Order: sequence, then structure tokens, then C-alpha cells
Amino acid sequence: MSALAERYAEVQQRIDAKLSAIGRSRGQVTLVVISKNHPSDLVRDLYALGQTDFGENRDQEAAPKAASVSDLTRARWHFVGQLQTNKVKSVLNYADALHSLDRDSLLDEVAKQTERLERGLDVFIQLNLTDDPGRGGIRPDGLEAFAEQVLEHPRLRLRGVMGVAALDRDPRWDFETIREASCRLQELDYQASDISAGMSHDFEAALEFGATHLRIGTAITGERNL
Repeated sequence: MSALAERYAEVQQRIDAKLSAIGRSRGQVTLVVISKNHPSDLVRDLYALGQTDFGENRDQEAAPKAASVSDLTRARWHFVGQLQTNKVKSVLNYADALHSLDRDSLLDEVAKQTERLERGLDVFIQLNLTDDPGRGGIRPDGLEAFAEQVLEHPRLRLRGVMGVAALDRDPRWDFETIREASCRLQELDYQASDISAGMSHDFEAALEFGATHLRIGTAITGERNL
């Protein structure tokens, strides 16, 4: 077994063990492997192991990578980084889901381009969990107002919320905030129940707070080739 296969199997086992311990089923959770700074061969190797969901955060890297593995028909691409409006058209050529819908101007452009292409897109509203208004994301107290705008666009399928826990404190503080935001969002749209949260260092804690989409990179892929 290759080192990649061993790491992949270990993370899968950790997910299964945590879900069993907290009484959740594996079918409730999607593992998104973050493949940034790794070649398309890694995507092919993981696909051969059964992985179908992959995440990238830079269109400059993601677009050619997705194109190079377009023959992998079950592969789904998740864009997880802050997205510039001038990159929306390119991202929509390959992405099935956008986890970082974080501002009015991006919403306007995504809605415009999905209408132009006559295609749907899964979207998550990214939350800003810091005190810095310059950071990407919607403040939790502004979630409902922004979500109402998203729901005005029928081609956008609002899946839920996304958040990144801080590194300098117990991530459970932020995961609790994310879960509370998710509950409020479901009062507007009961189908928008997904939570994109949890990375290589904190995904087990995220599962305790209802995470449905884990964004895991180095724990599976190893150190990235910068």
C-alpha cells in the first residue's frame, strides 16, 4: 500500500470512528480532499481509491488541473477559497460547488454567470468568525439578510454555511457558532442544512458540531509541493 493510500485509509477510519462515537452515520458526511499544490496525478491516485470530491482554492491552479482529469466522470470539484469576481466564469467551467460565497458582488456575478450558462451551482455561505471586517465572509449577525438574497436566485442551490475555526483557541468555540448559524439558516430554508467545516487538524471536533463536508488536505495528501 502506498503512503497516500495509507494516509487516506487512516483518515477514513478516524472519520468512521468519530461518527460511530457520536451516533452519526457515514452517509451524512462528504470528504472533500484538498488537492491544492499537488499534481493531477494525486487526484487520479485518490480517485482510484474511491475518492470523488476534490477541493481547490485558486482558479489558476484548479482550472488546468480539473481539465487534465476531465475523464474522471464521477469527480466533483469544490471551490473553497476566496473567489475574485473576474474568475467566476472560469470556475463555473469545472466547479460543482462553491463553499466561499462571501459578499454581495460575488453573489451578483455568480448569479449572472449561472443564468448565462443555464446551469445550477451548489453554494455555501462563508462566515467571518473573526473581529476583522476585512476578512472574507459574512458576519453571523448578517447571515439571514444575505441568505435571503441568495434564495432569490433559483439556479443557486443554497446548501448551508462554511466556516474556518481559529488556530489560536479551542476550535469548538467557532464550531458552535457555525452550528448556531446553521440552525438559523434552516429557519429560512430547511434544505440548507449542510455545514462545511473541519480541516486536517480539527475535523473530528467539527463532526461533533454537525459538519457534513470536511475539507481535508495534508492529513491525506502529505506536505504540499510549493
